[in-house]
Amino acid sequence: MRTLELFSGAGGLAKGLELSGFEHSAFVEFNKHACLSLAENFEASKIFFGDIKDFDLSDLEHIDVVAGGPPCQPFSLGGKHKAHQDNRDMFPYAIRAIEKLTPQAFVFENVKGLLRPTFSDYFEYIILRLTYPGFSVGSRVGWQEHLAQLRKIKTLPYVGVRYNVQFKLLNAADYGVPQTRERVVIVGVRADLEKDWSFPEATHSEDRLLWDMYVSGEYWKSHDIRPLNEYSSTDPVIQEKVFKLKEKYGFFEPTLLPWKTVRDTLKDVPSPCSTHCIPDHIFKSGARSYPGHTGSDYDWPSKTIKAGGHGVPGGENMIRYADGSIRYFTVFEAKRIQTFPDSFVIKGAWGEAMRQIGNAVPVELAKIIGCKLAATLNRQVIARRSSAR
Repeated sequence: MRTLELFSGAGGLAKGLELSGFEHSAFVEFNKHACLSLAENFEASKIFFGDIKDFDLSDLEHIDVVAGGPPCQPFSLGGKHKAHQDNRDMFPYAIRAIEKLTPQAFVFENVKGLLRPTFSDYFEYIILRLTYPGFSVGSRVGWQEHLAQLRKIKTLPYVGVRYNVQFKLLNAADYGVPQTRERVVIVGVRADLEKDWSFPEATHSEDRLLWDMYVSGEYWKSHDIRPLNEYSSTDPVIQEKVFKLKEKYGFFEPTLLPWKTVRDTLKDVPSPCSTHCIPDHIFKSGARSYPGHTGSDYDWPSKTIKAGGHGVPGGENMIRYADGSIRYFTVFEAKRIQTFPDSFVIKGAWGEAMRQIGNAVPVELAKIIGCKLAATLNRQVIARRSSAR
């Protein structure tokens, strides 16, 4: 199955889809550093470096899936919250690709802020446009008027392609990514395929990590560590969670796997200050801690690695050890946190590389979604072929 990757970034979503069996036909990306990264990890001849407005969709043949992360700054909790008034809102161009290519399915990822109540009308507009991509209006019609028409579309004559669209706020930690990263994922499957999409079930949980830390102690045992106070915690928030955990599960441990921690992920990685042969594992000095800028605890999933509109906010991109010491993640470590393969190349200096990593979809989450989507589409293709015999 062939994909078109829009707003590809460094290629986290693309790599996950590739690992789940998809073949990439083209990548569209505006940032030159991200394009250099893409060229290191995918077929360079398939990369379009430039504005998506200038990309010719007619050059493509038989695209099964359109995927990407439309720039999220208009909806970011840390941004200016302009949404549809922001010229960085690229959703209209993603919708144009769906309308022109009529793929079997699409996958888009965006920030949690997309679900803010202040954006509810525009988010409804996005979902309806993705559902009925062929229902367009003249350029002089504003999105509010278009939304009003879309809300009445069932009473209007519409013969274009239609998609069954679902969205869900996913926490990457619930799928084995060592990072508490919440993002909105939107998936649409073409309605004529008569196959509904459902999101993959979570495989990991905070409950199990807390259980393994403070009830069974399995977490510390697995790392050959003996906590100072055995398996208790002095943090009142943790104490309350563990109390409720014991009430909820009794003697039976939670069934899902534990969230993965920074320690789990980096336990075999040497210190960046030591002698090693890892080219992008370079110590960066200057890490500072202050209120609201405390880093990611070594024995917990990382905070969300972020890109930031004015540079990388270092609080989310630092490790905090049990003794209170801190340092910045190296590029290699940040790739691990985002579940990129160790061999994946991110071009650019530390700040630029971290921006690309922060913008990416965790590869493992993309792979899980891709496997579920591939299975859905393959089952439908088999059914259609067998019925045609």
